[in-house]
Amino acid sequence: MANRACARHILVKTRDEAERLKKRLKLGNDFGKLAKKYSLCPSGKRHGDLGEFRRGQMVKPFEDVVFKKPLHEVHGPVKTRFGWHLIETIYRK
Repeated sequence: MANRACARHILVKTRDEAERLKKRLKLGNDFGKLAKKYSLCPSGKRHGDLGEFRRGQMVKPFEDVVFKKPLHEVHGPVKTRFGWHLIETIYRK
């Protein structure tokens, strides 16, 4: 079982906004550029990159995606107490 992962995300206030951004990603828009422009999280400045983190450091709905869903795919919108996320897991180990 993986205990560490690296992921990037885009955090927005509404599900609708997350859905609109997901459509743009499907059309080929760059994840990092969208994160930099729209994400409410400080990680947006780093193109949404959260770096490596351990299991237990993120809220459960976020971790469920990072540690259980396929890599290199954009998942979401996922709701947490912070807002709505689009999440891409880069690796797990």
